[in-house]
Amino acid sequence: MSEERALNFIEEIVEDDLSSGKHNGRVHTRFPPEPNGYLHIGHAKSICLNFGLAQRYNGKTNLRFDDTNPVTEDTEYVESIKEDVRWLGFEWANELYASDYFDILYAFALNLIKQGMAYVDDSTPEEIAAQKGTPTEPGIANDYRNRSIEENVQLFEEMKAGKYPDGAKVLRAKIDMASPNMHMRDPIMYRIKHAHHHRTGNKWCIYPMYDFAHGQSDAIEEITHSICTLEFIPHRPLYEWFIDKLEIFPSRQYEMARLNLTYTVMSKRKLLQLVNEGHVEDWDDPRMPTISGLRRRGYTPASVREFCERIGVAKRENLIDVGLLEFCIREDLNKTAWRRMAVLDPIKLIVTNYPEGQTEILHGENNPEAEGGEGGRDIPFSREIYIEREDFMEVPPKKFFRLGVGLMVRLKHAYIVKCEDFVKDADGNITEVHCTYIPESKSGQDTSGINVKGTIHWVSVPDAKTAEVRLYDRLFKSENPSAEEGDFKDDLNPNSLQVITAFVEPDLATALPGKGYQFIRKGYFTLDRLSTDSKLVFNRTVTLKDAWAKEVKKG
Repeated sequence: MSEERALNFIEEIVEDDLSSGKHNGRVHTRFPPEPNGYLHIGHAKSICLNFGLAQRYNGKTNLRFDDTNPVTEDTEYVESIKEDVRWLGFEWANELYASDYFDILYAFALNLIKQGMAYVDDSTPEEIAAQKGTPTEPGIANDYRNRSIEENVQLFEEMKAGKYPDGAKVLRAKIDMASPNMHMRDPIMYRIKHAHHHRTGNKWCIYPMYDFAHGQSDAIEEITHSICTLEFIPHRPLYEWFIDKLEIFPSRQYEMARLNLTYTVMSKRKLLQLVNEGHVEDWDDPRMPTISGLRRRGYTPASVREFCERIGVAKRENLIDVGLLEFCIREDLNKTAWRRMAVLDPIKLIVTNYPEGQTEILHGENNPEAEGGEGGRDIPFSREIYIEREDFMEVPPKKFFRLGVGLMVRLKHAYIVKCEDFVKDADGNITEVHCTYIPESKSGQDTSGINVKGTIHWVSVPDAKTAEVRLYDRLFKSENPSAEEGDFKDDLNPNSLQVITAFVEPDLATALPGKGYQFIRKGYFTLDRLSTDSKLVFNRTVTLKDAWAKEVKKG
């Protein structure tokens, strides 16, 4: 974390705790994902905060999987979460699971029953919901609330033993059915689920609710600063009630605003819907806000960490412009991406005075932004090359510094050429541009004395490699799709993916997985995981400039 910026409110709390000697000067955080889906950019904010605090204050962070719902959880999600945390550059002190504490949590529940503070309820979910009342009306206590301690102990043990079917009974805390906080109106602690658990198998058929497992897991691990999002504020009194009655380590919860990003949905349920209904390829589709999707798209750990640093930690909900995330990756890739030439909409250019059959090897640096250019690569040049169709105009307007009859332009890393003529097909489409080159104008050795204002990229026709290029855009049309009426999927952007065939310089045949490449004048790209020796596939990470903002202003 930058030492120059002001402390955020959580860092201020930690500094105060350290100054007062609270927790003996110890900082121990945790990142507690539920393994029921892939992590998204909002989780990245939490990861950077929790692990960043531990790093800043010489503390520790536990990675604890909240695996209390066997129906939705899978080891695939566990492994993906671990990969994402490590990719962001962090390592956990302990890898833990809520299921590690099932025996302890069961004992905690028995403890509360024996104190007369928990009871077994046979009501249906609908009856329990009705009895809870409303925010303006108190709840109604049912007769099960008056069961004896002995009967509750026996029934709870029978629940654990598998005597009852799913939904037949629940264990509830006995708190206050008239509390203004709905979470304190005898919340459910355990429910019956005869389901196979990915770690404990069939040992358990009762599982703790999140509100019972979460706070107690923090206490068991003696977490000093338990960071949650704002929606958990009304849950905090319940966590503290459990801690007080059980007389366990007083882990303290602090709430911050979650990350909301424009043109994006952050609900794991909605993201799962997009995957299951085939609106996206998978969790790591480069249009998804998942960490794995960002990674596949070409985002770097440094850019995501920088984004999380820039948005900060706040107590109030706000909507962050996705343009800031794109700015962070542009800034990073501008410094690290290797420059290459790729023609996405090709038209053939013939250098009529260049020898037929001759190939000349030119040289281009990898990164002009880096000291020494980070080396370079060889670029073959020949009589026939591909250029972008937009770089030629039959009737060019004034200040068009590319190609038209009589106009001159520099070919990047090569020569100055002058357009002499062009060829059309029967439908009036331009198929060839004919130019002559100035032999004395070779880049790095130019003695021609000719100055031109335009430089364009190109690829040698006989040496070009064919590649599938995927141009990704925003997944949703609206700035805040979650706020739109109706089905959120109605707001999907039909133009969020455009697949084209392009010609790229031969060096890209050995492109490095995970490496960023700037296709000169076109954007930043990365090799896709589906790319093979026989089929190159590149994903556009981000455009060179924020074209979307201009389009929105036009609209």
